[in-house]
Amino acid sequence: MGVYEELQRRGLIAQTTDEEKIRDLINSGKAVFYIGFDPTADSLHVGHFMALCLMKRLQMAGNKPIALIGGGTGMIGDPSGKTDMRKMLTKEDIDHNCECFKKQMSRFIDFSEGKALMVNNAEWLLDLNYVELLREVGACFSVNRMLTAECYKQRMEKGLSFLEFNYMIMQSYDFFSLYKRYGCNLQFGGDDQWSNMLGGTELIRRKLGKDSYAMTINLLLNSEGKKMGKTEKGAVWLDAAKTTPYDFFQYWRNVDDKDVIKCLKMLTFVPIEEIEAMEKWEGSELNKAKEILAFELTKLVHGQEEADKALEAARAIFSAGSDSENMPSSEITEADMPEGKIGLIDLIHLVKLAPSKAEARRLVQQNGIAVNDQKINDVKAEISKDDFAESGYIIIKKGKKVFHKVILK
Repeated sequence: MGVYEELQRRGLIAQTTDEEKIRDLINSGKAVFYIGFDPTADSLHVGHFMALCLMKRLQMAGNKPIALIGGGTGMIGDPSGKTDMRKMLTKEDIDHNCECFKKQMSRFIDFSEGKALMVNNAEWLLDLNYVELLREVGACFSVNRMLTAECYKQRMEKGLSFLEFNYMIMQSYDFFSLYKRYGCNLQFGGDDQWSNMLGGTELIRRKLGKDSYAMTINLLLNSEGKKMGKTEKGAVWLDAAKTTPYDFFQYWRNVDDKDVIKCLKMLTFVPIEEIEAMEKWEGSELNKAKEILAFELTKLVHGQEEADKALEAARAIFSAGSDSENMPSSEITEADMPEGKIGLIDLIHLVKLAPSKAEARRLVQQNGIAVNDQKINDVKAEISKDDFAESGYIIIKKGKKVFHKVILK
């Protein structure tokens, strides 16, 4: 089975410009391909995870990946999948974020001599002459055709800025530049990027008279059709300082039963035959599948040692409901406890177990909070310094699966 057939079997492939040619390229290890990453934050997140895994998978099959950091396109912002205009970043912010991306990508991709490239499109986009671009590139694009693209339709309802309208041209110019500079013959991306990717293949054909190819991968959606990678605290990041290895592990350990097999297929390197055998699992066996998913992904992102620690901590907590040194924790001080106490709702919000006090109140009212194994449903309940006296901390349990240690300093 070739790598293309494995991608099909794992449910990754969405659309292709020429399936037969793309199959031949990647199965023979002759693809020089790129995936773009706009540096909109100082860390990659779960939304980037599938692209990184795809790059790793294709590199293992002998293909050459180009990780394109969007130092130039990041100055504009991709309107795809957005109902509002993205926040404008400064050049300093973008440069900082690019450096952060480089460090994280190196955990997935082998950038040693000749095996992969990491380039920044600021190299060619920031010095473009506007009139020259209009004449040489703008003439190749039909406005009528561009306006039919899905990436623009959502934004048209609220107002699409001319700034964002140029994004498709910038991304297309990226593919054109990578083809000329490095012989890049294939672009991969999420299925919401299809229109932008077609623009690149068309620009290469019209300007150079050459063929290039594009393939999209299915977006990582849960059983309700929503993008995965969001929690009450926000995005699930690949940076341990933003999302701890334990919290990262727990995110995947707690996926819905309907999503676990799909995630195993699309994200892990567990042999497909083993995953297909898990499709028959039910009940407690599915919990084992979730544990495998969480462990494999944590190992990919944070390494074997952190994955082992997260697994050990999770098992200790769920089997005994007890404390572990690897349990997520927060520190509070006596200044947070005027008169030696703090309202339970205020504490839940303070340690970010709920995004708002209203949500914290709802959790308490619905019997979703326990403190040191004692259920509390009184919204006026308070936690005092005496509750910390024995060990210096308390354990708050939210629902059945979330444990959090609060330490009084």
